Amino acid sequence: MPFTYLYPRAALTVDCVVFGFDEGALKVLLIRRGIEPFLNRWALPGGFVRPDETLDAAALRELQEETGLREVYLEQLYTFGEIHRDPRERVISVAYFALVRRTDHVPAASTDAADAAWFEAEKTPTLAFDHAEILKAALDRLRGKIRWQPVGFELLPKKFTLSQLQGLYEAILGRELDKRNFRKKLLALDLLVALEETTTAASRRPAQLFRFDQRKYQSLTRKGFIFDL
Repeated sequence: MPFTYLYPRAALTVDCVVFGFDEGALKVLLIRRGIEPFLNRWALPGGFVRPDETLDAAALRELQEETGLREVYLEQLYTFGEIHRDPRERVISVAYFALVRRTDHVPAASTDAADAAWFEAEKTPTLAFDHAEILKAALDRLRGKIRWQPVGFELLPKKFTLSQLQGLYEAILGRELDKRNFRKKLLALDLLVALEETTTAASRRPAQLFRFDQRKYQSLTRKGFIFDL
């Protein structure tokens, strides 16, 4: 015998904030909506959760369907439930965020997304629904995260310079960092492996390349640390 609920039930959605780093700027992946409401408005990838899937599965499915991104590690961010956040009905959204290597993920829109593209995280167009609030929450989480977990393995090329790493941190924090102090604190973590390679750009003086020590990186990710910037 089917069960009848005493109260109406809200719809459930997932939204994904995917960050990348390119050309010295922190980027976020957006889709242009191909359906109402907010037709042609830019938004975060996401959609409704099916009755037979978990939240994590729904987030991965929607991300793949709307942007083409696969095998992305998503971390749950926050639940957004303002009563009138969706003009269609009462909708509660569970937001996720991810860090990806920008060059490894070329977006390709499909399903109800008319387009998918990377935008500077601080210079996005006007977003649909409450997605500007969700993006701000994800930025705040990321800015807090870099003080107690290493950030860079997912965002930088496999080989990078110390200037690139500092540029990543400056892009996330939105401010300049003292070069000498940053490098002193970073190298003290014993997280980097110096390579016998340098950059080859003809317009600049060659700079030494580094890579992350993946074992130590994962250890610090699990244990945490205090990186006072």
